[in-house]
Amino acid sequence: MTTPTDQSPKYKRVLLKLSGEALMGDKTHGIAPDMLEQYALEIKKVVELGIEVAIVIGGGNIFRGINAVESGIDRVQGDYMGMLATVINGMAIQATLEKHGMYTRLMSGIKMEQVCEPFIRRRAVRHLEKKRIVIFGAGIGSPYFTTDSAASLRAIEIEADVVLKGTRVDGVYTADPEKDATATRFSNISFDEVYTKGLNVMDMTAFTLCKENGLPIIVFDMNKPGNLLKIVKGEDVGTLITM
Repeated sequence: MTTPTDQSPKYKRVLLKLSGEALMGDKTHGIAPDMLEQYALEIKKVVELGIEVAIVIGGGNIFRGINAVESGIDRVQGDYMGMLATVINGMAIQATLEKHGMYTRLMSGIKMEQVCEPFIRRRAVRHLEKKRIVIFGAGIGSPYFTTDSAASLRAIEIEADVVLKGTRVDGVYTADPEKDATATRFSNISFDEVYTKGLNVMDMTAFTLCKENGLPIIVFDMNKPGNLLKIVKGEDVGTLITM
């Protein structure tokens, strides 16, 4: 039985975008077990509210395709290597979520049946309807597209209510808050304002996809415990970007 103090979730289905670097914790590369645990427990609180959760995670903690050129590796080859890194991260978060009693499915933009399912939109939606957490790996399966683009595209395909972009900072600022102490945070901002002010939210392809499809984005600090839960309940956390 609900009480007047209970707060119903604002969203039914969300896509959570995490950076691969966030999994490093205090390390210089790789995966920090304590970060996996922290993220899994934060996600569990949301799942227990009945919210359908999809996840896209980057691979920068293992390999970043765009930096491959510096090593003499062809950009296309490097991007595919980066996609494989996202699958490794996806397997890691999958294992941790399941350890805490959640049901998951890892789906890949590149076929690798022994490890995960190929991405099929209808199957992904069915998994979500069955309250399974769906983790999308390998980007969109093509080079030259970032995991931000993958997050935007997958969110549109599964008809998510919002893209939740977890970062190290608590929203979108007038300037880089790590470099400018006078920078102020926007609570709400429009897509057009982000364009005109030249603010860095995500890559332009990903951002435009969200704008053209009317898909809101919330940028927030994923490392602060409780933030994810507050957002899905509709509390003022991070920066909401809408039309």
